[in-house]
Amino acid sequence: MVDGYLKDAFLPALHRAGINSVGVFKPIAKDTVEQLVYVFIPFKKMDDFAKLNETLSKDKEYLKAGATYLNAEYNATPYTRIESTLLKAFSAMPEFAAPNFNSPKSERVYELRSYESATEALATNKIGMFNDYEVDIFSKLNFNAVFYGQVISGSKMPNLMYLTTFKNKADRDQHWVDFGAEYKKISGLPQYQHNVSKNVTLFLYPTAYSDF
Repeated sequence: MVDGYLKDAFLPALHRAGINSVGVFKPIAKDTVEQLVYVFIPFKKMDDFAKLNETLSKDKEYLKAGATYLNAEYNATPYTRIESTLLKAFSAMPEFAAPNFNSPKSERVYELRSYESATEALATNKIGMFNDYEVDIFSKLNFNAVFYGQVISGSKMPNLMYLTTFKNKADRDQHWVDFGAEYKKISGLPQYQHNVSKNVTLFLYPTAYSDF
C-alpha cells in the first residue's frame, strides 16, 4: 500500500507542486521486521516544507489516487510510524544533485551516512571540516553526492547526514579506498579531533519509481 501511494499519488503530487526530483529508497539488507522506506524531498525554501500538507490537501488528483492509503482503517494501517528529519544544506553544496547513471537501478548503491557528535560545537566543527575539505575530496573523486545536510530537526541530534551514490558495490568500495588516501591528509589536523562520536551507515537502493 505504501509503494502504491508513493508511486501513484505522492510523487506525482510533488511533481505538480514543482518538486521534480524525489528519491525513494529501501535498505539493501532485507529487514523483514521493519521494512523501512526512505523518501528524500528537496525543498528550496522552508516555507515550501511548511505548506506541503496544505498543498496536498488541495490536490484533487492526489486525494483520489491516494484514497486507499489516506483513508485506511485503524486496524489495517499501511505503516507503523513515520519519522521526518529536516536538513539544512551545507554551504559547500547548497543545492542537491541527482546522480546521472546508466547502470540499472537494481545494481546501484546509495550510501546514507549520519555523523553524530558529542556536542553542538563539535558538530559545527565537523560541518566546517566538510565545507573546507571533505566536500572537495568527494567531488574530486566523483562520489556523486546527492546532498550534505545539517540536521536541524531529528532524532539523533547533533548530527549531519549525507548521501553518496555508486554504480554498484565494487564501485562503492573502490571510491572509499581512494577517499582514505586523501582523507589522511586532513584527518590528523588538531582542530578536527574528536568531532564525530558515532557513524551510522545505511546502504540503500532506489525503487523502480524513484526519480533517481
